[in-house]
Amino acid sequence: MNFLLYLSDYIIPFTIAYIIAYGLISHCNIFEEFSAGAKEGISIIISIIPTLIALMVSIGILRSCGLTEAITNVLNNHFPLPAFPSALFPLVLIKMFSSSAATSLLLDLYKQYGTDSYTGFLASVIMGCSETVFYTISIYSTAGNIKKTRYIVPGALFATLSGIIISVILTSALYT
Repeated sequence: MNFLLYLSDYIIPFTIAYIIAYGLISHCNIFEEFSAGAKEGISIIISIIPTLIALMVSIGILRSCGLTEAITNVLNNHFPLPAFPSALFPLVLIKMFSSSAATSLLLDLYKQYGTDSYTGFLASVIMGCSETVFYTISIYSTAGNIKKTRYIVPGALFATLSGIIISVILTSALYT
């Protein structure tokens, strides 16, 4: 375990030193390459701003109109899962759209149930094992100019569901 702590302290400085050394060995102008990458990154950011604004507005609408609570009630009534607290349904739903909104829900769960409770522990594991599906798909398909996303959404939703199931299994096994 001490080795992992030691490694985590030095991995970023080592990576930066490696990139600089590789650039010097290959006789590459490191500053020009960095500047070109930064210019490309800024142009990508400008192209995805409308998508980001639309996602943020959509999330605000979902939360303020009470749709997340209605979906939570329907899921809780039709799919009562003993190892999955109903308080986590909104977290899972919002996490698919926005990680920052899910983080605010996570903090609310911590205040209500505590960080060391089963619900708090499972919420933490779910946050680490799931992805902002629709945010990621919209950003990468916009930046990559991808028009055909037929299998991306079902595959991403399946991966998210798998992550949630594994989170419940691991938390149930480890928390007891």
